[in-house]
Amino acid sequence: MAIGPVDVYIIGFPGNKFTGQIAPAIMRQVDNGTIRVLDITFIMKDADGVVTTLEIGDLDAETGASYASIDIVKPGALGPDDADEVSEDLPLNSAAMLIAFENRWAEEIVGALRSADAFVIDTVRIPSDVVESVITA
Repeated sequence: MAIGPVDVYIIGFPGNKFTGQIAPAIMRQVDNGTIRVLDITFIMKDADGVVTTLEIGDLDAETGASYASIDIVKPGALGPDDADEVSEDLPLNSAAMLIAFENRWAEEIVGALRSADAFVIDTVRIPSDVVESVITA
């Protein structure tokens, strides 16, 4: 079975304000088979620098319910070390969501590479804002 590459995104939220607005977009990608969510972790740093790691159930009812509908296939894949690393660079009074997901769209390509006895040497991800600025320039 071919497994697609995994991405880990660190998404920032100023003012420690998680919203559920991202959850529907993630769900659409899960539902159409583009990605498989391995794990999600939330991190908050208050104005005094105190860091708190949260699970979906720790979020307020409205925001937590939005994320609770996401099928997480490998809870715990993002561990305390990941949260600690992110919290070091997190500004005061802000939050971050870590999400690890498998790129299922690439499974066929991975299988074809294996069949051809080929392998990926490296990958480069160009952030969308950089691509947009180049296209619109």
